[in-house]
Amino acid sequence: MPFSFRTGAHDPGSRARRGTLVTAHGTVETPAFMPVGTRASVTGMTQPELVELKAQIILANTYHLLLRPGPDVFRARGGIHGFMGWTGPVLTDSGGFQIFSLENDRVITEEGARFRSYLNQQTLVLSPERSIEVQEAINSDIMMVLDICLASTVSRAEIHAAMERTHRWALRSLAARRSENALFAIVQGGLDPLLRAESARFLTQHPFDGFAIGGLAVGDTRAQRSEVIALAAESLPADKPRYLMGVGTPPDLIEAIGRGVDMFDCIIPTTLAWQGTAFTSTGRVKITRGEYLLSDEPLDIACSCPTCRLYSRGYLHHLLKCKEPLGPRLLSFHNLHHYLDLMRAAREAIDAGTYAEFARRTLAGLDRHEHADGSTKTLVTTRSGAQAVRDEATGEVMHPVIGPLRESDELYARQSGLRERLMAGAVVLFDVGLGAGSNALAARSIAESMPEARLSIVSFERDSGAIELALQNPAGFGLEGEAGIAAAALLRDGAHDSGRTHWRLVRGDAVTALEAWSGALADLVFWDPFSPRSNPDLWSLRAFSALRRCCADRATVYTYSASTTVRTALLLAGFAVGVGDATGAQEHTTCAAVDARDLRQPLGARFLERLSRSSARLPPGAPVDALKRIAALAQFVR
Repeated sequence: MPFSFRTGAHDPGSRARRGTLVTAHGTVETPAFMPVGTRASVTGMTQPELVELKAQIILANTYHLLLRPGPDVFRARGGIHGFMGWTGPVLTDSGGFQIFSLENDRVITEEGARFRSYLNQQTLVLSPERSIEVQEAINSDIMMVLDICLASTVSRAEIHAAMERTHRWALRSLAARRSENALFAIVQGGLDPLLRAESARFLTQHPFDGFAIGGLAVGDTRAQRSEVIALAAESLPADKPRYLMGVGTPPDLIEAIGRGVDMFDCIIPTTLAWQGTAFTSTGRVKITRGEYLLSDEPLDIACSCPTCRLYSRGYLHHLLKCKEPLGPRLLSFHNLHHYLDLMRAAREAIDAGTYAEFARRTLAGLDRHEHADGSTKTLVTTRSGAQAVRDEATGEVMHPVIGPLRESDELYARQSGLRERLMAGAVVLFDVGLGAGSNALAARSIAESMPEARLSIVSFERDSGAIELALQNPAGFGLEGEAGIAAAALLRDGAHDSGRTHWRLVRGDAVTALEAWSGALADLVFWDPFSPRSNPDLWSLRAFSALRRCCADRATVYTYSASTTVRTALLLAGFAVGVGDATGAQEHTTCAAVDARDLRQPLGARFLERLSRSSARLPPGAPVDALKRIAALAQFVR
């Protein structure tokens, strides 16, 4: 059946509109949200559950499906529908965003993108023609042209050049199509209204079946996005569907519908579910917080999904804390229900001619919760004038004196001698306490400047609110350009690989993750969570003992704390401990090492004297003979 689209009711108080997409695998009523099934699987969800949720259409990722299982598998199975057991429509993106996030591990020419597979290091080429070939093998109902996605914060000249190449590639994609599958073009142009208008004007002269608005949510703010979306949607033809790519908090969707957008996708509902965050009618709920331990309330009293009907917040809190897979699955089901129900309510409001009022009422209940993953984090300015993140629940500020960029460079990247280590060989770095990503980005910056560098960063964090907030202010946190793309990819996919730097995010409780760690041992550790007062578990003897088991023979650890209790916990865990460099108002910090020879200034007799004066300085869980054990350590015996 040929693809078609027809519009329906229009809201008199906004540009919101109804529409109907007809595809070979079913009809889609718009506005519509597409759950993301990156690898032919919506994370944690079965296909019958998607049907129960009344999902109309899902999205799959061409880049990932090209690498695994490959187009030959789809050809043998007649496409993605039979392969994954999904009978409804499927949209595939072109693979462009994933390719261009590889940074230094790909080469872009007019032909296409040459890159290495992260699975086997095989060199592959993704051209407009190859992208269409793969998507036709997948047999998706809607295909996307191959485009160039840049951070919205790069120069106008770069954005203009990328936009023009995107136009040329779009025409090549159109010429390469051999099937009746629909093909959408992608309007680019960054945050420049003139470039966006030019892109829309060029693409709409050609017979594409629909048009997408791309290149947003990569370093820009919500206010900036809103203006671009309004302009781009107004520039697109009324008789073709309009698709906003990868932008997806509930307020983002509500606002974009009011601008005339028809289709959306985003990984947020499922990704945040696996971090313990639920979207509700009154804002986000971080179910892992201690306040929900004894709660018998439903997740959302206004929600009719099975999660809310059958389970309490206290039970969901228990599942997430115990790392039971059922917990994230129940939150995923709820979050997708919330998104899809929001689309149903929007369609009803448009039909009734009341969308503008619906949007105002809905945003009033949601908006104040949507800026920091529900984590009460806000942006502040330090005494030095730098941007930092403050946790309003504890009052604690990350990098409170000199700001994250300078402290990350001085205290962690430079003090650790990372550049020299990389010159000697590959380095595995554990970044405990990702925060706004500053420490990992400082290390990544060094590696990216060295042609032969091989750096593997493993970031441990339970709450991604700080880095999501920092991405809204990229200049203040070193998240402009490629760094912002890497951070956005880390949050979206859980990993980012540039060839020189592989950056992975381990979500959840860091102590539990370290105790279960079976990967490469750490050569270097940046230990930078909130303070022992705010986050005592990560400064415990248990935490440092778990870390010690994950360290290579000559590993070193750097942390901002100079607390005697912290240093004692490190010593009891099996590290040699010394004095680290000053930072901000602190006269010294702490470094630790598996081998005492790697310490410039080991702790000595004065530390033992101070420790012996008060047993209160011993960490929780310390053995009764802790002082005796510490005094017998090699670094204190002469």
